[in-house]
Amino acid sequence: MNNPGPAADTIEYPGGVIAIDSGFVRPFMAACYLLEGENEVAVIETGTRASVDRIMATLAARGWAPEQVRHVIITHVHLDHAGGVGTLMQQLPAATLLVHPRGARHMIDPSRLEAGVRAVYGDAVFERDYGVLVPVAAERVREMDDGSRATVGGRELLFRDSPGHARHHFCVWDEATRGWFTGDTFGLSYRELDTAAGPFIFPTTTPVQFDPDAMHASLEMLLAARPRWMYLTHFGRVGEPRALAATLHEWIDTFVDLAEGHSASEYRADALRQGMLALLWDAALAHGYSGSDDQFRDVVWNDIVLNVQGLEVWLDSPPRP
Repeated sequence: MNNPGPAADTIEYPGGVIAIDSGFVRPFMAACYLLEGENEVAVIETGTRASVDRIMATLAARGWAPEQVRHVIITHVHLDHAGGVGTLMQQLPAATLLVHPRGARHMIDPSRLEAGVRAVYGDAVFERDYGVLVPVAAERVREMDDGSRATVGGRELLFRDSPGHARHHFCVWDEATRGWFTGDTFGLSYRELDTAAGPFIFPTTTPVQFDPDAMHASLEMLLAARPRWMYLTHFGRVGEPRALAATLHEWIDTFVDLAEGHSASEYRADALRQGMLALLWDAALAHGYSGSDDQFRDVVWNDIVLNVQGLEVWLDSPPRP
């Protein structure tokens, strides 16, 4: 079981990996990571602008100077992962931002990204959860193509394109721990839902680029490296990747069947939300979850709402060639 570190909002894993609770929405919903090398450190995922103070405080508590942060890495540009990039980069003078080629322009000029998020979630949610998006100077941005590599204090990182959740998504392989930093490609697994049977996991189909076939393929790509660990943004390190991937494959197909089954429903969104909640609740009970249905709903409801929005976009989109 994962144990909290000395600070209430961090978890320390062997091998120089520190998970920081970004503070987004609720405790331990979204993680930022420090990846520590011999004399350098990288930040993987920045959370939102409100997460930056937590990251800087954790760096200081572990004895890292801002100048020792060599890379800031985001798996994709969704704002719970990347909303704090510009603000954080202002405080890290030696850092380069490593980002997917499809996402780089949105970090250099986030105006279109902001407009898109406001269109999906509304102005009130944007202002509450994200605030101002700070651009990053183009000369501080490095695009990481599929197969690109970077080093952090002697440890090598490999970047692999991993669409399915988003087309601007990569996962990051850390050879030192034989683990993937998976962003949203390897789903959602919250520590409150752990049981004696292990982690409870399900996919994230957040709008607007859910692609079930690509998600299946990305899962298999991750497994091909024979990982020991998966470092999820939502939330923390999980083991037994092959078994969890099998569960994710099943859920992807289940969510697709659910969406297609309600595609013509008069109140489609509500039917999908209630259907997904019922499926997840039954699965959690079978997994040994002993909390109340209200406690379970508090953990998963936000993701259900977003998942359904993504499934609706997928249902309404023309097939991709």
